[in-house]
Amino acid sequence: MTMIDLILRNARLAGQQALTDLYIDDGMITAIGGGPGQPGPAQPGTAPPGTAQPGTAQPGFGDGSDAAAAQTIDLGGRLVTPPLVEPHIHLDAVLTVGQPRPNDSGSLFEGIAIWADRVAGLSYADVQSRVRQVLRWQLACGVQHVRSHVDVCDPGLTALRALIDLREEVRGMLDLQLVAFPQQGIFGFDGGVELMRRAAALGADVIGGIPHYELTREDGVESVKFALALAQDHGLAVDIHCDETDDDHSRFVEVMAAETIKRGMSGKVTASHTTAMHSYNGAYAYRVISNIARAGLHMVTNPLDNSVLQGRFDTGPVRRGLTRVKQLQEAGVNVCVGHDSVMDPWYPLGYGDPLQAAFVLVHLGQMSGDAELRRLIEMITVNPAAALGIADYGLRPGGSADLVVFDAPSEADALRLIAPRTLVLRRGKVVARATPARHTVTWLGAEEPVTFLRR
Repeated sequence: MTMIDLILRNARLAGQQALTDLYIDDGMITAIGGGPGQPGPAQPGTAPPGTAQPGTAQPGFGDGSDAAAAQTIDLGGRLVTPPLVEPHIHLDAVLTVGQPRPNDSGSLFEGIAIWADRVAGLSYADVQSRVRQVLRWQLACGVQHVRSHVDVCDPGLTALRALIDLREEVRGMLDLQLVAFPQQGIFGFDGGVELMRRAAALGADVIGGIPHYELTREDGVESVKFALALAQDHGLAVDIHCDETDDDHSRFVEVMAAETIKRGMSGKVTASHTTAMHSYNGAYAYRVISNIARAGLHMVTNPLDNSVLQGRFDTGPVRRGLTRVKQLQEAGVNVCVGHDSVMDPWYPLGYGDPLQAAFVLVHLGQMSGDAELRRLIEMITVNPAAALGIADYGLRPGGSADLVVFDAPSEADALRLIAPRTLVLRRGKVVARATPARHTVTWLGAEEPVTFLRR
């Protein structure tokens, strides 16, 4: 009998109904199979396109039936997914809410003005201290891959330097991708072009932009072309804050699609926010979505921030502040959910949990259908993993034993309860765990336990 490190019994893998077991050894998933009513062949887990298909034999991996383990954990039917992936957050700004003053209007532009003042007081230690705290929160929520936009409208590039060093510090526990993000604009900020070039040379992973914030439409178009050219020169990906406005004349995503097609960069470019798309007329929206699909753009929607930042000029009805998620998905576009902010000048709430952002999208995006609820879990796991180009991602025999266990039996229950993550594994090791709260009520004079699951 083979002795391995760990067996997780009675797991419910995302997208599947039957329970199964996961066999883990030396940081890898050696087999998936067994479980109640499944004594036979190994069963597949959630895997990105191009990985092993259901029932495909893996050299050297069986169904695990002949294995014993140093540790066995019964998950009791809890949902198991690959690691959560955060495709859009601003780590350099986390935990700065109220500094140097509150955002009284709650608007996007007041937030930008407040942040510009806060940047003047940034220090290397300040950035790292705040970010370490939020990375702990994210890891506890099951996040193992993070793409953070970092403001480079700072001659010292203080935040970027701090996060580049922190990227190395946490490597192996969390994977950080850093976006050179020109919060004040590339051409609208004095020295912006040179700062972007310096950021790319210093070690940014991704090139960003903010075309709708440039001084003119022409500057905005030029900023998109500059960003893609700079990324191509350095062999980097692109992720641009695009059309984050209610203005239906803000149409820079079409420029992103065109430049991506012309430069042959399909799959390497992400458009974040694109909230102006909710105000486009139907004919134009259809055309631009078709071109986004043709270009192979990844899209990120940020329901927490944009639901409170957009529609500020509306007196009623107030727009929801989201891109056209369903239409994009119907066109075959990869759409992801981002958290965006954690207690900063733009959003005073949050704790870095992608599931919370997905829960909000259920409502504002009207994604409460059965298949849509399952798709929302994909929008915080496999979809952003594809956008970030993460290798060796997904639950499959022969893959890295990186996974998340939710205190819920299904995707719908995980969303409904914003369920705690009871276990988080990285390369087969437990890196986070939670003991869910136990509730009781006094009912007709007797104290009884309460579970929020349907009996």
